[in-house]
Amino acid sequence: MAGQRLPKVVLLACGSFNPITNMHLRMFELARDHLQDTGHYRVVRGIISPVGDSYKKKGLIEAHHRVEMARLASESSDWITVDPWESLQPEWVETAKVVRHHYGELEPVEQGNDEVDTVKYPKKRKIKEKCLEGSSCHRGRDGSRLMLLCGADVLESFGIPNLWKQEDIADIVGNYGLVCISRTGNDPHKFIHQSDMLWKHRKNIHVVREWVTNEISATQMRRALRRGQSVRYLLPDAVVDYIKEHCLYSAESEQKNADVVLAPLQRYKSASSI
Repeated sequence: MAGQRLPKVVLLACGSFNPITNMHLRMFELARDHLQDTGHYRVVRGIISPVGDSYKKKGLIEAHHRVEMARLASESSDWITVDPWESLQPEWVETAKVVRHHYGELEPVEQGNDEVDTVKYPKKRKIKEKCLEGSSCHRGRDGSRLMLLCGADVLESFGIPNLWKQEDIADIVGNYGLVCISRTGNDPHKFIHQSDMLWKHRKNIHVVREWVTNEISATQMRRALRRGQSVRYLLPDAVVDYIKEHCLYSAESEQKNADVVLAPLQRYKSASSI
């Protein structure tokens, strides 16, 4: 019964999922174990949010395929789901906006309609978005939270010029929280120490060590697939079958967007030059 009174957490993973791998799913399990082992949280749901086609990443296949593969991959889970909202937007949506969207969807569902004033809620969310100090701002009335789940490479990408807006980073780590799964060769603690902003919100960043190392990456999977090599047991069987059925991931598809500037770099470089 004590566990039922713990603050509820929903984990949100944004990314290409091109294709989704067993490691993507393992990240959810690792994050849930870590948070629940602290004795401070009860993880109730995981959400996979594939990025839209307008992200313009090299080799990014159509969103409807990536969403469907994610749905097939998560079919066996009783707590991980796929949400296509981000993938359906006509333009690329910043991760911070995706987080805010899902937090807005979360409150009525997780708290119950009787606890949320649906007329005043949009105003309430705008007020919350202005609060960038500490982790107590973005919580539901019952203490429920939404945290962004990512790999250490995403955390380190915060330092790449024009890839992230500083206010978005502050919003994500300061108002919601981050669960970061470390990989061999990454040192999230060092990166946090070197960043004044991340250090300020370090108590809102949960670094999870993967002791059973798993170096599966979507890049490696695409390389194997376009070379005609087996990826069985690295991807969920249903995803492997879907890829074969639709003839996905060829040398041609890997060149998609090869000459296009990544959406955030294009947007933020344009803004900074004005």
